[in-house]
Amino acid sequence: MKRPNILFLMSDEHRADITGYEGNKVIRTPVLDELARTGVVFRNAYTPSPICVPGRMCMMAGQLPGTCGCYNYGDDLTPEYMTFARRFSQYAYNTVCCGKLHHMGTDYLQGWMQRIGGHDAMDPRYIKDRAEEEFNRYTSPYADGIWSDIREIKRAGIARSRNTIDDTYTLQGALDYIEKYFNDTGYDKQRGHEPLMLKVSFVQPHYPYFTTQDKFGYYLNRVQPFFDEEVFDHPYLSKKQVKIGVDVTKREVQRAVAAYYGMIETIDDYYGSILEALEYVGQDLDDWIIIYTSDHGEMLGEHGIWEKFKFFEASVRVPLIIKWGKNIPGGRIINENVSQCDLFATLCDLAGIPTPDGLDSRSLVPLLKGESDNWDNVVVSQLGKNIMIKRDNLKYQYYGGNMPEVLFDLEKDPRETKNFIDDPGYTQQLTYFRNYLSEILKNQK
Repeated sequence: MKRPNILFLMSDEHRADITGYEGNKVIRTPVLDELARTGVVFRNAYTPSPICVPGRMCMMAGQLPGTCGCYNYGDDLTPEYMTFARRFSQYAYNTVCCGKLHHMGTDYLQGWMQRIGGHDAMDPRYIKDRAEEEFNRYTSPYADGIWSDIREIKRAGIARSRNTIDDTYTLQGALDYIEKYFNDTGYDKQRGHEPLMLKVSFVQPHYPYFTTQDKFGYYLNRVQPFFDEEVFDHPYLSKKQVKIGVDVTKREVQRAVAAYYGMIETIDDYYGSILEALEYVGQDLDDWIIIYTSDHGEMLGEHGIWEKFKFFEASVRVPLIIKWGKNIPGGRIINENVSQCDLFATLCDLAGIPTPDGLDSRSLVPLLKGESDNWDNVVVSQLGKNIMIKRDNLKYQYYGGNMPEVLFDLEKDPRETKNFIDDPGYTQQLTYFRNYLSEILKNQK
């Protein structure tokens, strides 16, 4: 019997709460809303690292940063690493990725058999025996002006950026591949009888904050930005703040948020095109395992902060939907804490493929079946030396050095404005978190 086809949809920097299915009344995400209605929504899913590269590496490897050694931007998995793409290739799946992977090392595929899309490139630091004196001759004169949050907010609006160009290329590549794989009317070498794992990974809504005129015009006076935010009193959690009235104006913030919403609606449109293309070539989508997620969130001005990097919910929590129409009852919300690392074991379990040893990955299938009694409700996220451990509704954060620990209680304080670290009512829970942290620090690479 043929194993199920898998469609893995992914975005970049998508706040989990800016979707219709999470209750946002402004955003238009009908495709994701329908996936949520017919699939299973994981309301408390977390990235293993709240930044693009290590978050994606850890998800692919099913391992936390301390296990796979990817802590920061630029860290890549070692060549021939056991990713879930490589595992499925070993079991006769055609593994194809369209769009962003963000591998920056010499193994550019890391288990994918085919790559379509032009966003990523190998980082020159991985070139073996490179002539350093030659590279030093070509230092960019513009390096000091890249990734300024103030600049990104000020220039937000209507435009066609590199990200939108790359996503257009990714979408067309995915549509062309689907047509060829299932129809191939030119050579009649269609391969629909073989199992397919197709990942389509867009760059939006990652900044720069640019969208089309029609979407920008629709959202501009509807979005409600975070204007009067109090910055959290912590040396790390207060970094990257943008001051309204000093650095940017309220109208500039309004424009940036409107463009961000427009980019989310754009990728929702793209997902609809992919699903329509599969139905056009005769596929019953209820036969497919469909997954949607993003690599991390976006602060978008909450707590006065932009971008990611933080263990605030806006940055570290991710959208996650799993749908398998004919095998998993849909229309449900799961509130247990889960990690994107868990997707490796979950995919293996759903497809009937043995899960490799050495993973920090738990199958989500028991939760999908409604069996939560034995679930260890703990997740970990890490960026560099900074570590978050979330258990139930409590979120503990360690920052090393002389920076203070942080403890949030999301039940009492869902907006994460109060640090409960010195509250005597949490002494027992803090002992648990610190013991857990000691094990993480002891075992990491």
